[in-house]
Order: sequence, then C-alpha cells, then structure tokens
Amino acid sequence: MDDERWEPGMVVLDRQAVVGRSTVARPVAGRPGVAQPVAGRPGVAQPVAGRPGRPADASLPPSLRGLPPRSVPEVAPTPLQKHFVLLSAPALVAGAIAITALELGVPLGSMLVKLCVLVAAPLLFVTTVDASVRIWRSAWAWMPVNRGRGLFRLAWLMVSLVFLALIVAATVLVFEA
Repeated sequence: MDDERWEPGMVVLDRQAVVGRSTVARPVAGRPGVAQPVAGRPGVAQPVAGRPGRPADASLPPSLRGLPPRSVPEVAPTPLQKHFVLLSAPALVAGAIAITALELGVPLGSMLVKLCVLVAAPLLFVTTVDASVRIWRSAWAWMPVNRGRGLFRLAWLMVSLVFLALIVAATVLVFEA
C-alpha cells in the first residue's frame, strides 16, 4: 500500500497481506520493498469508490478512503470546553479529600466533608452539564451519518443525566447530615 507520508531514507515496514485478497503486487518506483495493488486484476485490491451521499474521498489519505467516517465535525464548542480540565481538577482533589476523610472515620456531617462537597459539587455539576451538551450535539450530528453511533451517544447521555441526579442527591445527603 502506498503511504503518502513516506520519504526517501525512511525505514519501510512490510505490511501483512489482507485476508481474502491476492498478494500479487508491483513494486513502487523508487521505493524498494514497497508494493502497491495491481489495478484491474481479479482478486487484487481495487480502489473503493465513495459511498452515495458522502463527499468524495479525494481529501482523505489512501488508508482511510472508502471507510465509514471516524468522526463528525463539531459545529460549535460548548461554553466550558476550554476550561473542562481546569474545572474538573479541583473537584477531583476535593472529592479525594472528602472520600479519604470519610474512610478515616470523619462523620458525614463534618465541616471538612461539607467544605469539600461545597467546592466539588458545583464544579462537577457544571462540567457534567457541559459534557452532556456535547454528547447531545454529537448524538444528533451522528444520526444522519451512522444511526448506531448516534444511539450509542444517546445512551451515554442517559448515563450523564443519571450522574447529574447522583451529584444532587449526594450533595443533599451531605448537607442534611
């Protein structure tokens, strides 16, 4: 298979033959040890035409042509997308402190646990809402392209909604203790 990333002097790796296809190939000019499929011969890998309803595969590298799309472009970023890690990290640290305190025998209603929940719960809630919006948009972007992937993302949306409910329930439990 021809690889457009190859440059003179690079090591050439031998590729395994594709199961069910002939290994008959011709050498690529100027690239010893590299072969490309012979076009027009039965049993030999042939170029795959683009699928109906999809743009031409000319812009894709040869290794991805004819394959189903691996991603769908994001139309608009969510408000917190750039800050997701910066908001999640303090929530992670506060949660670790609270869980460690509970494991060491500190009561649920202690000031340390309440302070950790007061810091972590809003951050975790807001970042999960932002992630849920991204999952929602992704699901509907995938529906016309690959319905199965769209439905899979809707299943993840349900999981994130359950997680949001658990965050609220845990926060209420801590502050009522």
